Amino acid sequence: MKRRQFNRQLAGLMTAAASIPLLSQCGRNNPASRSPILQKISSAEGLLELSLTAKAQTQAVARKSLALLAYNNQVPGPILEARAGDIVRLTLVNELDNPTNLHYHGLHISPEVDNVFREVAAGDRYTYEFQIPENHPAVTGWYHPHYHLRVAEQVFDGLAGPLIVRGALDEIPEIRQAEEALLVLKDFEPKLQGNSQTLSPLAKRWGREGSLITANAQQNSMVSIPKNGLLRLRLINASASRIYQLQLPEHPWFLMATDRGAIAEPTELETLTLSPGERAELLIPGSREPGNYEILSLPYDRGLSEMIEGMGKTVEQMPGIVRSEKRAIATLQYQPSERTDQLQLPKQLIPVEPLPEPDINREFVLNHGNDSSAGVTGFIINNQSFVMDRVNTRVRLNQVEDWHIINKASIDHPFHLHTNRFQVIKRNGQPEPFRAWKDTVAIGGYETVTIRVKFEDFVGRTVYHCHILDHEDQGMMGIVEIEA
Repeated sequence: MKRRQFNRQLAGLMTAAASIPLLSQCGRNNPASRSPILQKISSAEGLLELSLTAKAQTQAVARKSLALLAYNNQVPGPILEARAGDIVRLTLVNELDNPTNLHYHGLHISPEVDNVFREVAAGDRYTYEFQIPENHPAVTGWYHPHYHLRVAEQVFDGLAGPLIVRGALDEIPEIRQAEEALLVLKDFEPKLQGNSQTLSPLAKRWGREGSLITANAQQNSMVSIPKNGLLRLRLINASASRIYQLQLPEHPWFLMATDRGAIAEPTELETLTLSPGERAELLIPGSREPGNYEILSLPYDRGLSEMIEGMGKTVEQMPGIVRSEKRAIATLQYQPSERTDQLQLPKQLIPVEPLPEPDINREFVLNHGNDSSAGVTGFIINNQSFVMDRVNTRVRLNQVEDWHIINKASIDHPFHLHTNRFQVIKRNGQPEPFRAWKDTVAIGGYETVTIRVKFEDFVGRTVYHCHILDHEDQGMMGIVEIEA
């Protein structure tokens, strides 16, 4: 495919244990140093079994000592890896002072298991056990808390980890030969997590962001790429509110997969935009002159920049509100290789079959306002804020629906649907350039997006919501009940 500019309009498309060193740090002003070793826990003989402890503790992030929340004593949490058909048996141990739970973001499993209404009380534990479907696609997913009213603070303070499912995509010969790296993109705020200042009320209203931008808890980390080889780079936006607009200047990179699996063929990008919760996989050929190539995080306006600039230096006294600036988030560093010929990209990946025409059309209007039945909240979908046990939408199993999502607000509201994947059909009335499987879609201020979803395999109650997590906590979430 021809080279494209992937901006906000196309963001919806981008978007037995072992220890492995994934990255080391380098920077123009810092000597190269090894980053912390990330634990990887893989399934063995069809079983992924582990205990995951959530606990408050001091963590070193980009050489700063921060008071965070961690899974198994690390931020981000350990990489969990399984295959389609495997059994997962995970015991969540809550050593926090508040309730929590787990959401398996990116997995197509029963909402009775991936149950966001479950409470794991402080001092308690709960064992999640389920089978990943045999036909589950290979995906880059992640796990994080989803306990209502505490989602933003728990994720912002560090509770998140990668979740990889391997499948048919991994068996493509060129993919099998590629090196792999994974970056969990996450922002932190030393004013809040280092100096115990209080989150600004306006930051909670808008969606909190941090001034310390990291990949795997490091600034400008180094990612190795073999000369004439191929790098498969997995990216996860695990930030509570920050939207990343990424660029790799003077070097080609190709989109190969979005939230819920592969696209049909590698597609070259100029920029890649990832809203909170979105993931992408990229193929990067080692075809340039050896050297270092920075992956840049470009300024992105989610509808707040003019207001932030108008506040002048006052912003510096408002923890959780930051100006959007250009920064290097990681650096590709070429490594010697025995290859004399460039390893080629695969010509085909996994076909993305179109969903059939919808049985039902629905409209979801995202806006700011109050729902008197829910108390003072500030964010609404179809004039309703989230109320526990109130079903907002009822659908039928195996039914195909088009959801027309209308953002009537001036700021971004990325939309996430649990359990089922979807295809983005139109953005502002224009068709998307190619099909992809998604579970989170970027929706800018005053934009309209149409998604098509088939409710497959599982009945029960699950949710849809804005993935600016402060907005979710303040009511921009609804319950969908899937009925047989």
